[in-house]
Amino acid sequence: MTPPDHPAVPAVTVVGIGADGWAGLAETSREALRGADVVIGGPRQLDLLPPECAGERVPWPSPLRPAVPGLLARHTGRRVAVLASGDPMFYGIGRTLTETVGADALHVLPHPSSVSYACARIGWPVEDTDVVTLVGRPADRLAAALHHGRRVLVLSAGADTPAEVAKLLTDRGFGPSRMTVLERLGAEEETSYDGVADAWTHAPGDPLNVVAVDCRRAPDAPRLGAAPGLPDAAYEHDGQLTKRHVRAATLAALAPAPGELLWDIGGGSGSIGIEWMRTHPSCRAYAVERDAERADRIARNAARLGVPGLAVTTGAAPDALAGLPRPDAVFIGGGLTAPGLLDACWDALPEGGRLVANTVTLESEALLADRYRRQGGELVKLSVAHAVPVGGFTGWRQAMPVTQWSVTKTRVGQA
Repeated sequence: MTPPDHPAVPAVTVVGIGADGWAGLAETSREALRGADVVIGGPRQLDLLPPECAGERVPWPSPLRPAVPGLLARHTGRRVAVLASGDPMFYGIGRTLTETVGADALHVLPHPSSVSYACARIGWPVEDTDVVTLVGRPADRLAAALHHGRRVLVLSAGADTPAEVAKLLTDRGFGPSRMTVLERLGAEEETSYDGVADAWTHAPGDPLNVVAVDCRRAPDAPRLGAAPGLPDAAYEHDGQLTKRHVRAATLAALAPAPGELLWDIGGGSGSIGIEWMRTHPSCRAYAVERDAERADRIARNAARLGVPGLAVTTGAAPDALAGLPRPDAVFIGGGLTAPGLLDACWDALPEGGRLVANTVTLESEALLADRYRRQGGELVKLSVAHAVPVGGFTGWRQAMPVTQWSVTKTRVGQA
């Protein structure tokens, strides 16, 4: 093996390994491990290596991520191999290493992932199967992936995960869903068992497991679609809620894209930030709410609707915006007349960033009309009426009209 300081050779070789251990490795992966001066990995992976892998064995410390740069630096000049479960680039150590040392310093030798094994065992096409990891993440994340008829693979955090999944499915109206737990995929002792979520009685099994969920919604459970505009009843609120039809129009104007970050100012019940994050798993949001009780309610709604990663900042804008990551889009649903708020939001946006502001008051409407005159964008009035009984007939009840200003920052200082 060429020394790692050779310009054409990566400094670290990352070897994916399965539950079948050494026997399941390709010869290329075995050669890399035999030739390594240092092998870094979890204790379980290190124990899978035979004596012919004579390099120093170094278990990962905890917490892992902050320790990576220093650990690799201590072994500079040595041939380093890192062991990872399955495919290192699929929710594995490969991402952390790439962000730490760069892709050019790595040589990755993947093994079939647990997702590939699971889909092969139960006959699900990988491309039609959603994947949610609960490793180091709250179980509430699964809620956003629950849609009738979809198939979801849950990467478990341990032996208790199947029971947690069954409880969440039942609580979210998906109790009839069938669950299959696949343990130690790829190993000789591989096994599986199944059942229905709302009748789950299995005791915890092997911590190395994947849970396959065939989603079935209970007949009386509310239907929550994938598009913005969830039913108002999906939210716990005190009246401070951007109503369904206006919310759908607001999200359309904000135009979320994968990986983008939203500031939801005047969060109320959190509906804009929540539905922004539900559009794609990589979308992020900060809800800024000055009322502490409402801030707590936002967090509960976010967890219930499958986006527990929504960050809630308690405080009044614009002061509460200090220190927040730069947004790709800003929604202002309250506090428009606060001195300096619009300017602070505009200054925070990068080129291409979007700002959307809604109001129902004449004072704030005048403010938005002035901004529209000076900065352009689009100024619209959204009116919604609902059919209601009028005696023995039906008539329209008009909701308060909402004035909305939306604008894209095309270059610094201009709209």
